[in-house]
Amino acid sequence: MTNPARRRKELPKMPEWPDVEIFKQYLDATSLHQKIHTITVHNRRIFKDTSPDKLKQALRGHCFESTSHYGKYLFVEIDNRYYLVLHFAMTGSLRYSKNNRKKAPHDRVVFNFVNGYKLVYVCQRMLGYIGLVKSLAGFLESCELGPDAFSVDNKDFKEIFRKSRGGTKSTLMNQKLIAGIGNIYSDEILFQAGVNPKKQCSKLTDADIENLHRNIKKVFRQATKRKADPQRLPKSYLLIHRRKGGVCPRCHNKIETQRIAGRTAFFCPKCQK
Repeated sequence: MTNPARRRKELPKMPEWPDVEIFKQYLDATSLHQKIHTITVHNRRIFKDTSPDKLKQALRGHCFESTSHYGKYLFVEIDNRYYLVLHFAMTGSLRYSKNNRKKAPHDRVVFNFVNGYKLVYVCQRMLGYIGLVKSLAGFLESCELGPDAFSVDNKDFKEIFRKSRGGTKSTLMNQKLIAGIGNIYSDEILFQAGVNPKKQCSKLTDADIENLHRNIKKVFRQATKRKADPQRLPKSYLLIHRRKGGVCPRCHNKIETQRIAGRTAFFCPKCQK
């Protein structure tokens, strides 16, 4: 399987639901059910709520059994019922290779398998982290995350937007309300739904909210199919044209930008009234 780090070069972005899904698929295809021989730590600062010694003690001689994915987090179940927590931030990734491959500059933690291969957690800017927990439910509760963006049902999704006093884009990106959507894919979801990012949630109709909910799954499925590379999405998608001077793929009017919730939103003022 292609290394998810070997995608078309682009400016670093905070990984969103599709990015983490690709990392999950990569780990599933390369690293499950292999006994871990040793763990090599190149930088201790990458750990959160655990230590290198505790990680080594929990994982040495054990296997990665399965993975799960919630919002922007990837969880790896170990055969002793611990869970490895992986957060990738802006520059994190995974690399599976033979043990004889030399260390790369941004390798942070290496899981060396008995079979002569290794899984490397790579993180250039040291913004991601690795953790170790016993309870996923307890971890998610401590993070105060909202429901997973892909899994949330229509009823709960509608309730979130009916209670929100903010704008549509800021609500979509609020991890305490909905987990997994960031600046990039919120723009695409709003474009596909024909909803202006500045529109207040209080002014959304039930049809608007249902359309947003439906397009989250549509956009995430398409992005996962395209290996979470926005530049490989269909030409009818906004993200292909999401740049200063870009034009809307539907009406060919100029795409506008506005600062919303501390991030730059790209949208078509004609198609997203």
